[in-house]
Amino acid sequence: MLNVLVLGGTGEARRLAAALAGRAGTHVVSSLAGRVRDPKLPVGEVREGGFGGPEGLAAWLAEHRIGAVVDATHPFAARMSASAAAAARATGLPLLVLRRPGWQAAPGDDWRPVPSLEAAAGLLPALGERVFLTTGRRSLPVFADLDGLWFLARAVDPPEPPMPRRVEILLSRGPFTVEGELALMREHRIDVVVTKDSGGEMTTAKLRAARELGLPVVMVRRPPAPGGVPAVETVEAALSWLAAVAHAG
Repeated sequence: MLNVLVLGGTGEARRLAAALAGRAGTHVVSSLAGRVRDPKLPVGEVREGGFGGPEGLAAWLAEHRIGAVVDATHPFAARMSASAAAAARATGLPLLVLRRPGWQAAPGDDWRPVPSLEAAAGLLPALGERVFLTTGRRSLPVFADLDGLWFLARAVDPPEPPMPRRVEILLSRGPFTVEGELALMREHRIDVVVTKDSGGEMTTAKLRAARELGLPVVMVRRPPAPGGVPAVETVEAALSWLAAVAHAG
């Protein structure tokens, strides 16, 4: 029996867990960080909450006799990815990173790539007054001092202070449509969109809407993946890697 830990929270992680749940000789445990109040749960055994850093994760892996780890967390979950890499090195377990590819600009896009949320905040005053902020509820404190700007901030769960003084919170979960995003941006007279390069199809509608309206998009680049760890972009490739691990074992 190959026990697999999937560090999840993404659609790719849920699809991987569903595929592994039906595979003979494999037991899958999906780990969720617990940051979303009502997460979409994967098939099979689920564990919620942190591990206590790399040392705690390494101890958990040993205790539960895990044979392979797949890091299928959000592309911006840099801390969890670093912990997974450190724990895999400490235990000698095979680790794979499953990351959907980032977005690619299309003709007509006006993207302003930046390395961080802080850089995005510094760029905004020169781009417009009314901002559509789609970087998650935990990012709002970075923009809290921009009193001259108005924000429409979309998040799955309600954010906590500090946050911008002039902000309207929109609680919503994707996927979204281009028509809906166009209507939202027009209704709120949006000047600029801020997003992270999360990739995937669930939230691309905002990019297409911004292109149609001629709006600039401040695009926060992804943090680098852990060095020395194999990576794939599809669930099918992850399944092939796990099949090879099981065969080698």
